[in-house]
Amino acid sequence: MKNQVIVGLGEILWDVFPDGPRFGGAPANFACSAASLIAAKTSSKSIKVEMVSAVGADDFGRRALDELQQREVGTDFVPMLSWPTGRVDVRLDESGHASYTFAENTAWDNVPWSDSLQELALRTSAVCFGTLGQRSPTSQATIRRFVETVPRDSLRILDINLRPPWWTDEVVRQSLPLANVVKLNSDELPELARILNLHGSEESLLTAILAKCSLQLIVLTRGGDGSRLVNRSGEVSDLPGESVEIVDTVGAGDSFTATVAMGLLHGMALPEIHRRAAAVSAYVCSQPGANPSIPPQLQFD
Repeated sequence: MKNQVIVGLGEILWDVFPDGPRFGGAPANFACSAASLIAAKTSSKSIKVEMVSAVGADDFGRRALDELQQREVGTDFVPMLSWPTGRVDVRLDESGHASYTFAENTAWDNVPWSDSLQELALRTSAVCFGTLGQRSPTSQATIRRFVETVPRDSLRILDINLRPPWWTDEVVRQSLPLANVVKLNSDELPELARILNLHGSEESLLTAILAKCSLQLIVLTRGGDGSRLVNRSGEVSDLPGESVEIVDTVGAGDSFTATVAMGLLHGMALPEIHRRAAAVSAYVCSQPGANPSIPPQLQFD
């Protein structure tokens, strides 16, 4: 791997738990996980991780930039704006599963386009974006333009990430043609099938989505029930859930996505990518917060 650039594109926010705030946002979690997956011995010049978003000129904004920088995620494309930094109130049930209440009209809803984003997009090797980050017209336009500018042979990963009420069928339909990899969970699969007017079993739906959307790969996570990856060659990898004591599930899916991206960029076989992604995601579930440090045995050389 040489001169690879991995980009998280979309929301930066703080997950405000009953015991205090923790840095997050799905694309930010993706970026932090990708950076944490890079082994320390890897050449510092061979893989760069950048975040494209915005924060407010407030304490949460300054702390967000610090969090990214501490995890070696670039912040040159994260301006401080006059809107407040994003936040979401998180509640955990007895099993550790999360529910979310999002603040509105925040900095990440107002990410501006710039010539520097154009230049970054043209040298991007992998980008992860979602539907939540597109809830406002301004950021939707920036996200769409960025992904459209990314080279066609780069990874363009759509994390469906449906967060009611901040998505519409139309945003999903408009986002799918931009992607060549789609990641979704078992709750989102029926919604995507409805949007695409598809019917059938889980296996047949994944195959149909892959074909209809001309994807390179589709990634389905099922929480404790495991995960399934299907690629355009028809290869299927199915793994059960790993036995782990769950502390909280925030960020687990984002770490799974980041590991898949790293595996694809490294040219790994599908089963090895899947095994690594499941292991990393299980580890994240066992730790507090969305972005724990990834242990060396789970990193990529």
